[in-house]
Amino acid sequence: MEEKPLVIITGASSGIGAATAKLFADAGHPLLLLARRVEPMEALQLPNSMCRAVDVMDVDTFRSAIDEAESAYGKADCLVNNAGVMFNADPTTQSVDEWQKMLDVNVRGLLNGIHLVLGDMVERKAGTIVNIGSIAGIKTFTKHAVYCGTKFAVHAITETIREEVCGSDVRLINIAPGMVETDLVNSSTDEEAKAGWWDYANEIGGALQPESIAQSILFAYQMPQSVCVREMVVCPTRQEP
Repeated sequence: MEEKPLVIITGASSGIGAATAKLFADAGHPLLLLARRVEPMEALQLPNSMCRAVDVMDVDTFRSAIDEAESAYGKADCLVNNAGVMFNADPTTQSVDEWQKMLDVNVRGLLNGIHLVLGDMVERKAGTIVNIGSIAGIKTFTKHAVYCGTKFAVHAITETIREEVCGSDVRLINIAPGMVETDLVNSSTDEEAKAGWWDYANEIGGALQPESIAQSILFAYQMPQSVCVREMVVCPTRQEP
């Protein structure tokens, strides 16, 4: 049986990241799983997986984890840039610390991941980077101003770099989920905004499960390297905006 190449997943301790890890493990890929909390990743007990406590803002630790995994499993063929934070709030009251955190993790952290694998992928003329954007990177939502800004940035970064490296047969893919039931929304400190999110999710029959996004990621990745699913917007059918 042909050995599958290494897949790196950030934010792999829960939600979309954990679901994606399970699906790629089932498909036979060795994995480098990265998140600030290592215990939930180890609890997944996935075969051929390396779990490391990495903050995507720490480039040196991020690089060391990739080097270690590539020494064990070979060159990374796919990076799933999934780590992210979302704080919903009224812009007149939201703290600048929350704004900075979203800009740091959602934009700079994603760029760190791209920086660490892209050059080698271009040199090898192979590889796929999947960036987890959002429908909030396509249209705006109230109480999501800065979050929307970070996801619009993900959209622009993904598409621009894709144009620049497509001649080297390297793919960049933007997966843009709508409402997904994860811990992400629960991190908001604005209780009214958080309650509003869940109220609307209940009205439409529930948010998506993380497994639906994981399946979308795997589908896009498993297409032939000559096919690039540039963008996929995945939402609950009843989600109106």
